[in-house]
Amino acid sequence: MLELKNINKYYNPGTVNEMCLFKNFNLTVNKGDFISIIGSNGSGKTSLLNIICGSIPLDSGQVIMDGKDITNAKNYKRYRRIGRVFQNPALGTCPSMTILENMSIADNKAKSFNLRKGTDKKRIDYYKELLSDLNLGLENKLDIKVGSLSGGQRQAMALLMSTMTPIDFLILDEHTAALDPKTADLIMELTDKLVREKQLTTMMVTHNLRYAVEYGSRLLMMHQGEAVIDKAGEEKKQLTIDDLLGQFNKISIECGN
Repeated sequence: MLELKNINKYYNPGTVNEMCLFKNFNLTVNKGDFISIIGSNGSGKTSLLNIICGSIPLDSGQVIMDGKDITNAKNYKRYRRIGRVFQNPALGTCPSMTILENMSIADNKAKSFNLRKGTDKKRIDYYKELLSDLNLGLENKLDIKVGSLSGGQRQAMALLMSTMTPIDFLILDEHTAALDPKTADLIMELTDKLVREKQLTTMMVTHNLRYAVEYGSRLLMMHQGEAVIDKAGEEKKQLTIDDLLGQFNKISIECGN
């Protein structure tokens, strides 16, 4: 379980440019939740993920993971239990290194370093098996630099690498936004498969309303640092794209746009 308690975050406090990002924001993420998070630009979607991952310090409030207060924990310590995939495929992989080297780095995440080899035949065969499940032919290209792959291939690798070691939470920050529609659909199918197989608690920010409706067990719509929609279970299943568009239009009218 993940809990955000009384989260407060301001940018440029005490100045004419002061902006309230979150004010007394609360959210509970239950084990096994797959939450789709939508909202207009500047609504707090990605900032919410950054707070969870420790990239943005809080003014006040608590971040609690499985009963432990991690509010002041360094982000590298949080990533021992969190996997994250970014919008830019280049951020989840090292383009100047080979597929094999990238897989080995991900495989050894949070492990102590020593003078042993990073891989052996057994691990390489394991990497090939994982890559073959992607159906992209990457299992036969272990010596190719990741930078030469397509955006979709790199994003598929980033998703795979983020879940190679045991994690409890998967954070997806618009991970299909930079892909063409066909590749984006492939990545979403892979995402759903990994989440189900590994039983990961997942938070996915997306601008694609179809993905928000079709995938996940819970849906949040953010607006000005608040969750204006929070639907789970049967209520979430009954939501349609038209419902979400209607809410967007309502917010737009209220904001005078």
